[in-house]
Parts: sequence; C-alpha cells; structure tokens
Amino acid sequence: MSFEMTGHANFAEHGQDLVCAGVTAVVFGAVNAVIVLAGFEPLLDIGEDGGYFYFEFPESLDPDARRKAQLLIEGMIVSLETIERDYKDNLRVTTNII
Repeated sequence: MSFEMTGHANFAEHGQDLVCAGVTAVVFGAVNAVIVLAGFEPLLDIGEDGGYFYFEFPESLDPDARRKAQLLIEGMIVSLETIERDYKDNLRVTTNII
C-alpha cells in the first residue's frame, strides 16, 4: 500500500555517494514506471533535504492498475535488497506486510 525511504546512506560525501545515487535511481525509476505503466498518480511526499520519500497507493484504484503497480514496487524492493547486500552498513531495507 505504501513505502517510505528515510535518512542518508553516508557512504561518501554529498554528490559523491554512489549508494545514495543508486537507491535514488531505483526508487524514482520505479515510481515513474508506476505512473506511466500502471496509469495513476500515487500520493507522494518528497522531503526537502533529499533524506525522505513517501509513496502511497490511492484508496480507490482499479484492480488491474494495483496489480501492475504492486509488481513494479516488488521489483524495486528486489533491486534495493541487491544494493543492501553489498552496502549493508549504508542501506537497510525493511518490509512490513499488513
């Protein structure tokens, strides 16, 4: 239904942080794919300092669009977990299935 990204990777200096750049690319790519391929605008909150991002499915959503979006978000999680394996000191992925 939603996901939240908080904090900073602190792998390197701002502008040089490859972990941050990778995570940002994966998250924004997945959200853009949801918008284009599932055909809806999610509820978004993007923090001012780059350390916060919140995504939520709208309450009333066509079941087909929800399935497409869910698959795209699951793909995003797989990509983030792949980054986490190599940079576990800089990225922690947690999931709460309700």
